[in-house]
Amino acid sequence: MSADTGTDVSIFLQSIHAISSPKDCGAIYDQWARTYDIDVRHAGVDYVAPAVTAQAVVAANGNITGSVLDAGCGTGSVGVALSQAGAKNIDGIDISSGMLNVARKSGVYSDLTVVDMSKVIDKQDQSYDVITCVGIFTEAHVSTVPALRELIRIVKEDGLVVCTIVDEVWVPGVYEAEVERLDVAGAVNVLSAAVANYRRGTNKRARMVILRRR
Repeated sequence: MSADTGTDVSIFLQSIHAISSPKDCGAIYDQWARTYDIDVRHAGVDYVAPAVTAQAVVAANGNITGSVLDAGCGTGSVGVALSQAGAKNIDGIDISSGMLNVARKSGVYSDLTVVDMSKVIDKQDQSYDVITCVGIFTEAHVSTVPALRELIRIVKEDGLVVCTIVDEVWVPGVYEAEVERLDVAGAVNVLSAAVANYRRGTNKRARMVILRRR
């Protein structure tokens, strides 16, 4: 339970890890949007992935200049962390309009658009200097092969893609194999795939995958 709202966070977490379609995913997050930020920040969850990701971007790239895409931005916690780290031009995409409505209130995004990341993303090639993707590559969410390729397609040459991939699916979900394939194919340089904190309250860890487009 969240001490602040009484929301049973485990119900939402179980639901989102058992979804069968993007439509179902959007519906669950629409329902959760109002209390999501409070629910995932309390001690029982302690969702630190947004802050850890912003720190990873800064460590890999120095100052965050140029355009940023927060892919799967949810309520905007990653965008806020990036803004606090110096990012000025941030766009966000997410499948849930309810989550985007909350993200809009943060005031850090230039543009927010409903997008199904299991399909082709309606962005031009090499549109962004930095792309973050946090909380999307996990159980029953977005398939790695089309989504990662799309993020690489729309990041600029020498730009960064920084994403979390939870440990449970890193190997069985063929995420590790796809990252290796992108490296061997000459599409990216893999700067890191180290294990990082994700949800400290539930002892959930993720790979912090940092890719630089060649």
